[in-house]
Amino acid sequence: MNEAGIEARGTTPLQPELDRIAQIKDQRGLLNEVARLHKFQVDAFFGFSPLPDPQNAAMNIANLDQAGLGLPEKDFYFRTDKKSEEIRQKYVAHIAKMFTLLGATPADAAQKATAVMAIETGLAKASLDVTARRDPQSLIHSLSKQELAALSPHFNFDEYFVQVQSPEFSKLNVAVPDFMKQVSVFAAGQSLADLRDYLSWRYLSASARMLPKAFFDENFDFFGRTLTGALEQKPRWKRCVARTDDELGEALGRKFVEKTFGAEGKQRTLDMVHEIEHEMAVDIEALTWMSPATKKEAQVKLQAVANKIGYPDQWRDYSTVKIDAGDFFGNWYRANEFESHRQTVKIAKAVDRNEWGMTPPTVNAYYDPTQNNINFPAGILQPPFFSNQSGDPANYGAIGAVIGHELTHGFDDEGRQYDAKGNLKDWWQKSDADEFVKLSECFVNEYGGFSPVTGVELNGKLTLGENAADNGGIRLAYLALLDDLTKKSVVVSTKVDGYTEDQQFFLGFAQAWCENQRPEVCTPLCSD
Repeated sequence: MNEAGIEARGTTPLQPELDRIAQIKDQRGLLNEVARLHKFQVDAFFGFSPLPDPQNAAMNIANLDQAGLGLPEKDFYFRTDKKSEEIRQKYVAHIAKMFTLLGATPADAAQKATAVMAIETGLAKASLDVTARRDPQSLIHSLSKQELAALSPHFNFDEYFVQVQSPEFSKLNVAVPDFMKQVSVFAAGQSLADLRDYLSWRYLSASARMLPKAFFDENFDFFGRTLTGALEQKPRWKRCVARTDDELGEALGRKFVEKTFGAEGKQRTLDMVHEIEHEMAVDIEALTWMSPATKKEAQVKLQAVANKIGYPDQWRDYSTVKIDAGDFFGNWYRANEFESHRQTVKIAKAVDRNEWGMTPPTVNAYYDPTQNNINFPAGILQPPFFSNQSGDPANYGAIGAVIGHELTHGFDDEGRQYDAKGNLKDWWQKSDADEFVKLSECFVNEYGGFSPVTGVELNGKLTLGENAADNGGIRLAYLALLDDLTKKSVVVSTKVDGYTEDQQFFLGFAQAWCENQRPEVCTPLCSD
């Protein structure tokens, strides 16, 4: 919150790393700097992280994946419509403006922006698009270190693994082999000046939110106004809370849970989870198109789903992170370095299934196919999604539909490819799998016909998983409510405050999803 202190420090916090980048003279220097930036969680060229082994989800393996783009995903670099071309032009202008704020002349800044855009476009060309990435099979390529070296001969990954302090391993997963080939091409053939500009840009862009107002405002102008249509920034205190949640989420979450989360809410949510799981079990048995053999395996997977509600059993220890009240910039990168190391050391170790992928204050939920669990942070277990003061119908319509949504993800077009233990393993009879694909085309075609914004058509294939989960979620939650009312001998037409039980259910669902969105949010993200 000390804006005056941030203004006074100016760009001084950036300079040591920018000086290091400016001194890169060869491929070894490039490799060292990429490794350093990755240790600070600066997204450059590619990503390196632990991944549950697709064949043995109880263990983590090393994983290399595409990364390093400034625009949201591959297609932003290649769509030919007027809006997309305008976004690219504004992105290049944004890069140039940021370099100008850093001290470059307008001509030099424009040249740097052009070089950055050329590199990012090359990386995008070698990337998989978001629709292709929805198929987990397309992201699994097990390679030895020797095979990786042959694939990407001009980037010494063995040395990189040493620099990022990775544990020893012999095999790893390379999600997109063609992308790693392109990294090697850049390392060998791109001018060092261009590569230095690209790394400087990735560091500058990652740092923008911790810099003086001129940088922050320019960053918001592109990533806020242009990409999402936001008209104004959130109050600074909200932004600071969000940054704290990003970096020290379980420390913040511990305080949040102490103030907001009670045992009663956790138990009511767990009761709903069990009711909705029961409805899914009944629903599976009632399917007329699925064979008994596949039904049996589906029930095994359903019974194995673990339920995590509220917050982790053991809080993360941040005691090694140095926090200085007068050093927002340093706090951010020290916390990033802590998290980067925490992730890297997981490689070649057992997966911790008690760990959470979201912080407790997060208003969201998720299903993890590699761990076969559903997760509901305390943040979503409050109005409008859940309230101890609300009746069961409204809660079933709101948080119940979310529970059903996440549970359905375990059996959507992506989740169904994982077994009860989280392994990427085909447990379907072929005839059932073929019928599933055939039936799912109904969702692809229906949603593919929607146009939320004039001139934009939804990509039904890309959104298939979410659409299936939305429909499955509300169906399961409604069936669970009806079953609950029957057990309590309550008639559906019974009115409370003027509304029947099922009207309360659908009002609860509707109120949970009331929101305002600018058209820009959808325009670039919904298109093919």
